[in-house]
Amino acid sequence: MAESTTGLGPRIASQERHTSESSVSVSINLDGTGKADIDTSVPFYDHMLTALSKHSLIDMTIKCTGDTHIDVHHTVEDTAIVLGEVLREALGNKAGIRRFGMATIPLDEALAQCVVDISGRPYLVHQGEPAGFEFHLIGGHFTGSMVRHCLEAIAYHAGICLHMTVLGGRDPHHIAEAEFKALARALREAIESDPRHHDIPSTKGAL
Repeated sequence: MAESTTGLGPRIASQERHTSESSVSVSINLDGTGKADIDTSVPFYDHMLTALSKHSLIDMTIKCTGDTHIDVHHTVEDTAIVLGEVLREALGNKAGIRRFGMATIPLDEALAQCVVDISGRPYLVHQGEPAGFEFHLIGGHFTGSMVRHCLEAIAYHAGICLHMTVLGGRDPHHIAEAEFKALARALREAIESDPRHHDIPSTKGAL
């Protein structure tokens, strides 16, 4: 993978996680071009993670096999857990980053807003999805409830405060995709190099 062009040094990380329910490997480069190589065996999830990579400009190689013959829950959540952990590892001590990021992203009739703080304190506020969204099956495998599970696992394991609000939408595919793209653009802003500040962006001196 290429080294960082931000002045922050190479920000890359790789991890694996193996359980009786899934086997996951994730490699990322925070200073990439959005190159994605994703295969979780859940097609719609692959689509969402590819969008996350593309619009955050984080290069991602993600491979997962799991007990999808039972349900996609373990595969989706375990992949998000490892993705969160490699995000935290690649960020290092977070010196020189902008820290905060916000994006409001439309997809046709759907509109999602994401605000992130790379704070080291995991928190998720997730609201606004229409009633019944969590039960809708998208792409034949992925239920709407998996969006929150994914966001929660990433936020907790990356140490990110993440606020996601769905401001509008009717089509479940569009709503989910707007959420992932909003997260991508918010992350892209938050992890960028701040040309005016090269220290850890906190009055405490640590994040």
